[in-house]
Amino acid sequence: MIDTSTIEQLAKSLSNQLPAGLANIKEELNKNFKGILQQQFTKLDLVSREEFDTQSAVLARTREKLDALEKTIAELNNKID
Repeated sequence: MIDTSTIEQLAKSLSNQLPAGLANIKEELNKNFKGILQQQFTKLDLVSREEFDTQSAVLARTREKLDALEKTIAELNNKID
């Protein structure tokens, strides 16, 4: 999931873009922006960077094992022929 500080920064950026006349409701809109952003990011089913890195490492190890197995099979096939 996306970091909450990132959501807060996005919400603050959005509220800072509001015209000066809306300054009195800026805090309320900022809260609404946070809620909407969290809801939308949740719908995207994102993973954290840490989880992504972990899964990438697992995939790399699996790829290495697969390559080793393919090499072993090729050597065994050469011995049979």
